[in-house]
Amino acid sequence: MSYYAPHGGLPPQSQLLTGRAVVTEAYTVIPKGVLSDIVTSVFPGWTGTRAWILNRPVAGGATTFAQSIVEVEPGGGSDKPEPQAEVEGFVFVLEGELTVSIGGQTHTLTEGGYVYAPAGETWSVTNAGSVPVRFQWIRKRYEWLDGYTPKPVVGNEKDITPSPMPDTDGNWRTTRMLDPQDLTYDMHVNVVTFEPGTVIPFAETHVMEHGLYMLQGKGVYRLNDDWVEVEAGDYLALRAFCPQACYAGGPEPFRYLLYKDVNRQVTL
Repeated sequence: MSYYAPHGGLPPQSQLLTGRAVVTEAYTVIPKGVLSDIVTSVFPGWTGTRAWILNRPVAGGATTFAQSIVEVEPGGGSDKPEPQAEVEGFVFVLEGELTVSIGGQTHTLTEGGYVYAPAGETWSVTNAGSVPVRFQWIRKRYEWLDGYTPKPVVGNEKDITPSPMPDTDGNWRTTRMLDPQDLTYDMHVNVVTFEPGTVIPFAETHVMEHGLYMLQGKGVYRLNDDWVEVEAGDYLALRAFCPQACYAGGPEPFRYLLYKDVNRQVTL
């Protein structure tokens, strides 16, 4: 099991400009080919680090979250990764090893490792290894709920038994890294797996926004009225109520990291 992570670089001058990047009011497609050196950002308070920002709240698009791929060189990191006390975070390691200190404990996250950092939590990250580490970082302003206090969650998706979707013989399954029944969490981050040929058999149309990062394999997504082919390394941002369905291609499983906002009443 492996996860795709970008390494940057710059396409050659001979490459055609035609590509698969699309921005609409219903969805955004960022193909892996556009994640080059010249579109990276440097975050204040980090050393030896650059990031590809995949989503930020914009008018007409997904507005509940920010998502980035972060690359930290050996010895780099941050003593205070999150600059906003009201913002929660979720980190998922794609390549390398990331050392995370949170809740009075230090953890070394390998590929597939994750940490949920509650809003207001003190935490830090560093790359104590000898090669760069690359990870997904999802950020969301936390919506507080009386009687619930979020705590850090640390684990690895490979240690979790996926939940099969009904009537799919286990060919469509979901690895849930935060308890979906716990109202403490106002976001879910899952790894979704489809065996080749498996489908989402209807156009899901719902209030949850999505960030989908393709970890492995390839598939075809139906977004609104469009068919969009995706592969490992591509990213989709879907606004609320964007109709969505997909077919999984082959020859390997089609897997992606999925964010969605959940468990709160609509604020009017």
